[in-house]
Amino acid sequence: MLSLVKSLAIFALVFTLELPAARADDAVTEALAQRIQELAETPGAKVRGVSLLGSAFLADFYARRDLSPAWTRPGQIDAFIAIVADARDDGLDPQDYLYDEIMALQRESADTGSAFAAADLDILLTAGVARYGYHRAFGKVDSHKLDPNINFRRELTDGEDPAETIQQALDAPSLAEFLEAEFESGPLYQGLQQVLTNYRDIAEAGGWEEVAQGPTLREGDAGPRVAALRRRLVVTGDLPARVPDSGGEFDAAVAVGVRSFQERHALDADGAVGPATLAAMNVPIERRIEQLRLSLERLRWLQYELEDEFVVVNIAGFRTAFVRGRRIEWATRAMVGKAYRQTPVFRGDIRYLEMNPTWTIPPTILRNDVLPAIKRDPNYLTDRNITVIDRDGRKVDPATVDWSQYSRGVPYTLRQEPGPNNALGTIKFIFPNEHFVFLHDTPSRYLFERASRAFSSGCIRVEDPLQLAELLLDDPDKWDRRALEAKIEAGVTERIYLDDPVAVLIIYLTASLQPDGRVRFLEDIYARDAELLEALNAPPQLSLPGAG
Repeated sequence: MLSLVKSLAIFALVFTLELPAARADDAVTEALAQRIQELAETPGAKVRGVSLLGSAFLADFYARRDLSPAWTRPGQIDAFIAIVADARDDGLDPQDYLYDEIMALQRESADTGSAFAAADLDILLTAGVARYGYHRAFGKVDSHKLDPNINFRRELTDGEDPAETIQQALDAPSLAEFLEAEFESGPLYQGLQQVLTNYRDIAEAGGWEEVAQGPTLREGDAGPRVAALRRRLVVTGDLPARVPDSGGEFDAAVAVGVRSFQERHALDADGAVGPATLAAMNVPIERRIEQLRLSLERLRWLQYELEDEFVVVNIAGFRTAFVRGRRIEWATRAMVGKAYRQTPVFRGDIRYLEMNPTWTIPPTILRNDVLPAIKRDPNYLTDRNITVIDRDGRKVDPATVDWSQYSRGVPYTLRQEPGPNNALGTIKFIFPNEHFVFLHDTPSRYLFERASRAFSSGCIRVEDPLQLAELLLDDPDKWDRRALEAKIEAGVTERIYLDDPVAVLIIYLTASLQPDGRVRFLEDIYARDAELLEALNAPPQLSLPGAG
């Protein structure tokens, strides 16, 4: 994008039209003053039919400039037009930034020399850059309105002044370079941008053909469906185009391509094209493009949450990672909440670890799962090392309780003691939150081998929790793996506090990247994409300080 902007800027410097002198004289300032007064005094006032979001902000911006035009430098307008045109690279719509209106006004202003056309163009440009900057900083969609659980920051920090930031952008030698530096996007965002461009190129070339329905395809099969399969794998690079065509045979090369595709779609990589793999292959390219746009939007929500080091959980990807200095230092498989007990999207701060944790059974799980199980099996609590505690803190023999009389809850606390069968395993990571969600170990390690891992009641189960503990404690002399294992072996419940809290970001990306940079498409396990897509495609809203 920057190269295109630079080219346009050079073109503008050499060949820009000579604009009428009225643009810089009192007539334009007077026209600008009149328009700004209308915006400040008239609720819902429009400029050239455009309802301007944040009219109070615009009035303040121009008042600081003594109502003088802001877009006066050669090439400045063309540079912004190029940036807006490239908004598609971010999965955004150029029309949200008044692209058509600005282009039309630019022509009118050049053709007529009208002071009002020049003033209106100046205002629309400022409104457009404010919208663009806000969307790049926080995302177009208000995540909290979409999901009240999401607590990612969506406001400027104390002392930040949007009018001052826009003025700095206009004063910068390169508007594009200023904006790119202001909204440093990171390797995942940039990688998904490139994939989005590639997939749009594929779509423009006709997309991919469907592989016809039929029996599972395996190595050794042949026929038209295998030929279509080969072509499908070539389109997305899972099978290199240079691999010789074996005449419609499902050979070893095709099997490798199928496994590549399956890995990128979080499917069991068995090299055979069964119903799940076939369904993923036949998802239209338009849907994959939508997933990429949604992931870019969800990443924009995190713009002001990224710290030097943090833990991130991608619910849809069943993965947990530790990030330091914008690099993934460690990643592992995870389990997340079932569809009816969804893991929420939010930010927390890990404050301490608990070795050999006890598990106090939450009311919902007690009511829906444990109580029915107790009624079916009188030994359920004893077999699972679960202690019954009354309201005075005294232990109660579960055999003395008439569990049949309870249906909604019980007047006891049920606590599973530490041990090999504890539901939390040997360690848990606490980041206090209203959802009672945390990361923890699990005794059910065999479930990590499943491709889809939505098994929990909302918490996140981590495959290699001791490695995560080492990274969080960051004190190899005191807390290496051997020391942690010794604590577990002792069997005593103990808290270990971090020197400084470490952020944990629980997110939901249905399109991501593999470590090798290839795109990974994931199942929308909680059916959240449709609602976000509708909001992303809706007319923009803005809530800058002082917005009218």
